[in-house]
Amino acid sequence: MERNSNTMSCDMGGLRPAMLDLPYPPTQVECRNPDYAALLSFDYCGPVSEMSAITQYINNENRLFLTACPLARTLLGIAMAEMMHLQKLGELIQLLGGEVSFSARQPGGKPLLWTPDYLALSKDARRMLCADLEAERDAIAQYNAHIRKIRDECVNAVLRRIIRDEEYHIMLLQGLMAEL
Repeated sequence: MERNSNTMSCDMGGLRPAMLDLPYPPTQVECRNPDYAALLSFDYCGPVSEMSAITQYINNENRLFLTACPLARTLLGIAMAEMMHLQKLGELIQLLGGEVSFSARQPGGKPLLWTPDYLALSKDARRMLCADLEAERDAIAQYNAHIRKIRDECVNAVLRRIIRDEEYHIMLLQGLMAEL
């Protein structure tokens, strides 16, 4: 860390997304399907979603960068990977004929507007990591449930690739937990 006037600085230069070095399948769909888009809207911005993950990781990084720079850097790297997932889901939703917004949409149901109430925030690093681990596991379970409902191999290939990153995040978070 470098001393910067009255504060400590955590250098985030050169930070890359914390994701597997594997290509993503092409972002395409077999055909338009608004029901599949509605399912993906929950992955995009529902209670268990990439939007929630990004916001929670960024909040945790902001709370830790002054006192735990390596931990903060890892969390920011994971947030960057989650941003890539959000972008892929947004493209799929559009291709499926859905609308990208900050609300998850049940077919024929009322939109569920994203809210920070979905987040598990703490000032304690161990509790942060526990909440992040739980969120990653919940995301994987939700993606697997959506894969079972979606009969579009193009969409499912992207979801399976996202799951691989989420599994990698679990490994990283478990390693951080062991260091605390």
